[in-house]
Amino acid sequence: MTFEPLHASFYEQPTLELARALLGKRLVKETPEGTAAGWIVETEAYIGPMDRAAHSYNHRRTARTEVMFGPSGHAYTYVMHRHCLVNVVSGGEGNPEAVLIRALEPFEGIGLMISRRGPVKQVSELASGPGKLTKALGITPADYGLPLTEPPLYIAEGREPAEIVSGPRIGIPNSGEARDYPWRFWEAGNPCVSGPRRSRTAPG
Repeated sequence: MTFEPLHASFYEQPTLELARALLGKRLVKETPEGTAAGWIVETEAYIGPMDRAAHSYNHRRTARTEVMFGPSGHAYTYVMHRHCLVNVVSGGEGNPEAVLIRALEPFEGIGLMISRRGPVKQVSELASGPGKLTKALGITPADYGLPLTEPPLYIAEGREPAEIVSGPRIGIPNSGEARDYPWRFWEAGNPCVSGPRRSRTAPG
């Protein structure tokens, strides 16, 4: 099955709006082994220059963060705790912001995902975390900087989430007041969401 990548203009919206708009979209990775895809069900926004939890806080510019200073709509991949994570660059050129894709609901290539992840008790566990989803889809650090508007790694239209809720981001205990910002967004009631489903603010 083939999908139509979203236009580059989709990524030009403000980062917090983009983090919400990504929910329900399809994240697709094409590889020689086949195509794997899933609906995005959880994201986290990182607004670099003023966000102590962001890699680009205070405009920190390194070889790793360089892609964040470029145009929106590119992949920012990096390794944390031996797991590859994938982000969507946002904020526009010179304004280093990004949205972390935290969880997917598997849609296509489920057998391929299982072969990469190993046996799981439920399909909902295949991509229910930022490291799980990259392994399941075959996303690697080599995808750093790829435009998300064309194969092999891209985002396509999907479905409309029934309800979106928000709450504090996960795993950033040493980021001062930034750890409490309600910049994690997820589809309410979806079993593929990675983090605590009760840590929520008002529906959005």
